[in-house]
Amino acid sequence: MIYVSSEVMVNNDPALPKLSKNDVWKGLLMKAENALPFVPSMSKCEVVQRTANGLVRDIVFRGEDARERITFFPKEKVVFVRESGNADGFIVNEVLGDGDDMRLRFSFALQLVDAASGSDKEREFRESMEKDYLKAVGATLEAIRKMTAATQPA
Repeated sequence: MIYVSSEVMVNNDPALPKLSKNDVWKGLLMKAENALPFVPSMSKCEVVQRTANGLVRDIVFRGEDARERITFFPKEKVVFVRESGNADGFIVNEVLGDGDDMRLRFSFALQLVDAASGSDKEREFRESMEKDYLKAVGATLEAIRKMTAATQPA
Protein backbone atom coordinates (compact mmCIF):
# COMPACT_ATOMS: atom_id res chain seq x y z
CA MET A 1 0.00 0.00 0.00
CA ILE A 2 1.27 3.45 -0.94
CA TYR A 3 0.33 6.33 1.34
CA VAL A 4 1.11 9.96 0.50
CA SER A 5 -0.20 13.14 2.10
CA SER A 6 0.55 16.74 1.19
CA GLU A 7 -0.81 19.88 2.82
CA VAL A 8 -0.54 23.42 1.45
CA MET A 9 -1.51 26.80 2.82
CA VAL A 10 -4.30 28.34 0.76
CA ASN A 11 -3.91 32.04 1.59
CA ASN A 12 -0.20 32.40 2.34
CA ASP A 13 0.76 34.46 -0.74
CA PRO A 14 -0.28 38.12 -0.33
CA ALA A 15 0.09 38.64 -4.09
CA LEU A 16 -2.77 36.22 -4.76
CA PRO A 17 -6.47 36.83 -4.06
CA LYS A 18 -7.64 35.34 -0.77
CA LEU A 19 -9.98 32.40 -1.04
CA SER A 20 -12.79 31.69 1.41
CA LYS A 21 -13.61 28.23 2.68
CA ASN A 22 -16.72 28.42 0.52
CA ASP A 23 -14.58 29.20 -2.57
CA VAL A 24 -12.35 26.19 -1.90
CA TRP A 25 -15.34 23.93 -1.25
CA LYS A 26 -17.04 25.00 -4.51
CA GLY A 27 -13.78 24.30 -6.32
CA LEU A 28 -13.54 20.79 -4.83
CA LEU A 29 -17.11 20.08 -5.92
CA MET A 30 -16.29 21.29 -9.43
CA LYS A 31 -13.17 19.11 -9.41
CA ALA A 32 -15.25 16.06 -8.49
CA GLU A 33 -17.69 16.84 -11.30
CA ASN A 34 -15.03 17.53 -13.94
CA ALA A 35 -11.42 17.13 -12.87
CA LEU A 36 -9.84 17.96 -16.24
CA PRO A 37 -9.10 21.65 -15.40
CA PHE A 38 -7.70 20.58 -12.01
CA VAL A 39 -5.68 17.41 -12.62
CA PRO A 40 -3.10 17.72 -15.42
CA SER A 41 -2.62 13.93 -15.74
CA MET A 42 -6.34 13.22 -16.29
CA SER A 43 -7.64 12.98 -19.86
CA LYS A 44 -11.26 11.86 -19.22
CA CYS A 45 -13.77 12.54 -16.45
CA GLU A 46 -17.39 11.49 -16.96
CA VAL A 47 -20.09 11.35 -14.28
CA VAL A 48 -22.04 8.09 -14.68
CA GLN A 49 -24.22 8.20 -11.56
CA ARG A 50 -25.33 10.67 -8.90
CA THR A 51 -25.98 9.65 -5.30
CA ALA A 52 -27.53 11.43 -2.31
CA ASN A 53 -24.10 12.55 -1.07
CA GLY A 54 -21.83 12.25 -4.10
CA LEU A 55 -21.36 10.71 -7.50
CA VAL A 56 -19.67 7.95 -9.48
CA ARG A 57 -17.37 8.84 -12.36
CA ASP A 58 -15.28 7.12 -15.00
CA ILE A 59 -11.85 8.61 -15.51
CA VAL A 60 -8.68 8.11 -17.50
CA PHE A 61 -5.69 8.99 -15.32
CA ARG A 62 -2.18 8.63 -16.74
CA GLY A 63 -3.64 6.56 -19.58
CA GLU A 64 -5.41 4.10 -17.25
CA ASP A 65 -9.20 3.69 -17.04
CA ALA A 66 -10.72 3.74 -13.56
CA ARG A 67 -14.05 4.19 -11.81
CA GLU A 68 -14.33 6.27 -8.65
CA ARG A 69 -17.14 6.59 -6.13
CA ILE A 70 -17.02 10.08 -4.63
CA THR A 71 -18.57 11.03 -1.29
CA PHE A 72 -19.00 14.64 -0.17
CA PHE A 73 -18.62 15.72 3.45
CA PRO A 74 -19.80 19.34 3.03
CA LYS A 75 -17.13 21.99 3.49
CA GLU A 76 -14.78 19.41 5.09
CA LYS A 77 -13.64 16.76 2.64
CA VAL A 78 -14.21 14.83 -0.55
CA VAL A 79 -13.39 11.09 -0.55
CA PHE A 80 -12.67 9.24 -3.81
CA VAL A 81 -12.79 5.43 -3.58
CA ARG A 82 -11.36 3.49 -6.52
CA GLU A 83 -13.87 0.87 -7.64
CA SER A 84 -11.90 -0.30 -10.67
CA GLY A 85 -8.65 0.36 -12.44
CA ASN A 86 -4.99 -0.47 -11.98
CA ALA A 87 -5.01 0.53 -8.29
CA ASP A 88 -7.34 -0.05 -5.33
CA GLY A 89 -7.65 2.46 -2.53
CA PHE A 90 -8.84 5.95 -1.81
CA ILE A 91 -7.98 9.62 -2.22
CA VAL A 92 -9.06 12.37 0.21
CA ASN A 93 -9.16 16.14 -0.38
CA GLU A 94 -9.65 18.03 2.90
CA VAL A 95 -10.22 21.69 3.71
CA LEU A 96 -8.59 22.42 7.07
CA GLY A 97 -8.93 25.63 9.06
CA ASP A 98 -10.24 28.90 7.66
CA GLY A 99 -9.08 32.37 6.65
CA ASP A 100 -5.32 32.93 6.75
CA ASP A 101 -4.82 29.53 8.42
CA MET A 102 -6.77 27.56 5.80
CA ARG A 103 -4.97 24.56 4.33
CA LEU A 104 -5.78 22.05 1.63
CA ARG A 105 -4.65 18.48 2.24
CA PHE A 106 -4.50 15.84 -0.48
CA SER A 107 -3.90 12.27 0.70
CA PHE A 108 -4.04 8.93 -0.99
CA ALA A 109 -3.64 5.30 -0.07
CA LEU A 110 -3.39 3.10 -3.14
CA GLN A 111 -2.30 -0.44 -3.91
CA LEU A 112 -1.47 -1.61 -7.42
CA VAL A 113 -3.65 -4.58 -8.30
CA ASP A 114 -0.89 -6.36 -10.24
CA ALA A 115 2.23 -5.64 -8.16
CA ALA A 116 3.50 -6.87 -4.84
CA SER A 117 4.01 -4.44 -1.97
CA GLY A 118 7.59 -3.21 -1.92
CA SER A 119 8.25 -4.21 -5.54
CA ASP A 120 10.11 -2.03 -8.05
CA LYS A 121 6.83 -1.59 -9.95
CA GLU A 122 5.13 -0.30 -6.79
CA ARG A 123 8.03 2.06 -6.04
CA GLU A 124 7.89 3.50 -9.59
CA PHE A 125 4.11 3.87 -9.30
CA ARG A 126 4.47 5.69 -5.98
CA GLU A 127 7.04 8.13 -7.36
CA SER A 128 4.96 9.00 -10.41
CA MET A 129 1.70 9.24 -8.44
CA GLU A 130 3.30 11.45 -5.81
CA LYS A 131 4.54 13.86 -8.51
CA ASP A 132 1.15 13.87 -10.22
CA TYR A 133 -0.78 14.49 -7.02
CA LEU A 134 1.57 17.26 -5.89
CA LYS A 135 1.02 18.92 -9.29
CA ALA A 136 -2.73 18.45 -8.82
CA VAL A 137 -2.68 20.32 -5.48
CA GLY A 138 -1.17 23.41 -7.11
CA ALA A 139 -3.33 23.08 -10.23
CA THR A 140 -6.46 22.78 -8.07
CA LEU A 141 -5.76 25.99 -6.16
CA GLU A 142 -4.84 27.80 -9.39
CA ALA A 143 -8.08 26.67 -11.07
CA ILE A 144 -10.15 27.66 -8.02
CA ARG A 145 -8.56 31.13 -8.03
CA LYS A 146 -9.30 31.58 -11.76
CA MET A 147 -12.91 30.46 -11.34
CA THR A 148 -13.41 32.66 -8.29
CA ALA A 149 -11.94 35.71 -10.05
CA ALA A 150 -14.15 35.07 -13.10
CA THR A 151 -17.33 35.09 -10.97
CA GLN A 152 -16.53 38.18 -8.91
CA PRO A 153 -17.62 41.61 -10.16
CA ALA A 154 -14.87 43.89 -11.45
